Amino acid sequence: MAQAAGTTLADSVRADIGASLAATDAELARRYPGDPGTRQPVHTVYVPADAFTAGTVREWGDQALAALERHAPDAAALAAVLGLPDESAGQVYDRVRAKLVREPVEDLRIDFEDGYGARPDDEEDAAAVSAARVLAAAVADGSAPPYAGIRMKCMEAAVRDRGIRTLDLFLTTLLDAGPLPAGLLLTLPKVTFPAQVAAMARLCAEFERAAGLPAGRIGFEIQIETTQSILGPDGTATVPRLIDAAGGRATGLHYGTFDYSAACGVSAAHQAMDHPAADHAKAVMQVAAAGTGVRLSDGSTNVLPVGGTEQVHDAWRLHYRLTRRSLARAYYQGWDMHPAQLPTRYAAGYAFYREGLDTAAARLAAYVAGSGGSVMDEPATARALSGYLLRGLDCGAVDPAEITDRTALTREQLDTLAGR
Repeated sequence: MAQAAGTTLADSVRADIGASLAATDAELARRYPGDPGTRQPVHTVYVPADAFTAGTVREWGDQALAALERHAPDAAALAAVLGLPDESAGQVYDRVRAKLVREPVEDLRIDFEDGYGARPDDEEDAAAVSAARVLAAAVADGSAPPYAGIRMKCMEAAVRDRGIRTLDLFLTTLLDAGPLPAGLLLTLPKVTFPAQVAAMARLCAEFERAAGLPAGRIGFEIQIETTQSILGPDGTATVPRLIDAAGGRATGLHYGTFDYSAACGVSAAHQAMDHPAADHAKAVMQVAAAGTGVRLSDGSTNVLPVGGTEQVHDAWRLHYRLTRRSLARAYYQGWDMHPAQLPTRYAAGYAFYREGLDTAAARLAAYVAGSGGSVMDEPATARALSGYLLRGLDCGAVDPAEITDRTALTREQLDTLAGR
């Protein structure tokens, strides 16, 4: 019989240490719950509230298809514009066209802020009610995008009451039509101090209580477009305080390219997603959000693919490059401001996931099998590999059978490996 291994520490020591760290364990679980395990849209499309109709999403898809047909009518043409590898160009092109037919918009934000401006109160009241009715009807008939909601006016004194009223009208009208949509997303812009986020969280809680909704049902995104939302007056990083002030309701951090750049004094010609000031802000956002379950979104480019073919191609190349750059830096979402940006949004995502499919799948399969290989991966890398494959599945870049054939893993197993 094997002799039991001896120890020195009494059981009471372990128990005392566990008790002393119980509050820390609870705090870690509260602040860093990990990825929510749901699909993240690849983009957010902003449409001014007065321009939003029942046909908006289909119109965006049709206009995107028309741009593709006119300026890149086949896979070879798109590959020549974007530099797609020959071996994947056909699959990327076919998937882009199919996506524009099936689901051209993944996340729609009906804009009552910069894209809408200041209007008479009765006009904005009517727009808020109309937006909610149109969205509710689209949810009911299955034509709504997976995610949709509004961007209200901010919590600054000049527009605070107007923003609160618009949100109230919108949510109340939605509830009149039935339960709140599962994919409802709200965006709070121009945040400067945690108190404004706390006020938005209180607003959501008060609405829930008044409407008889479950506590915590309404979450919101925080738009990062002021310097104060990155660095506080005392020199400390502010983003973690914003997330904490949301009281568990923050769902995303969205970078506002042009407001933030202007706040930093960047001249108009150089305001872009890849400016060093933008990279610094997004790096702070990324570290602050890591592990919290709050997701990141990059901003947009204002160089639109309009005009002649040469001008469209130049804009497509820029948009494709910036989107690929964001993906490589783990910003898996961005803004699209024009229908003709949709082809390159999806082309960039599909190329990103298809080009890395074989390598990621092989590394993950080797990790699961314990067979090693040319790269020695650890559990953290296995989570990243699984997350990469799951994002490819969610956006339509790859099919479930392609993953299973390469890894022998199911979706549920990928979710487990990814820590979802």
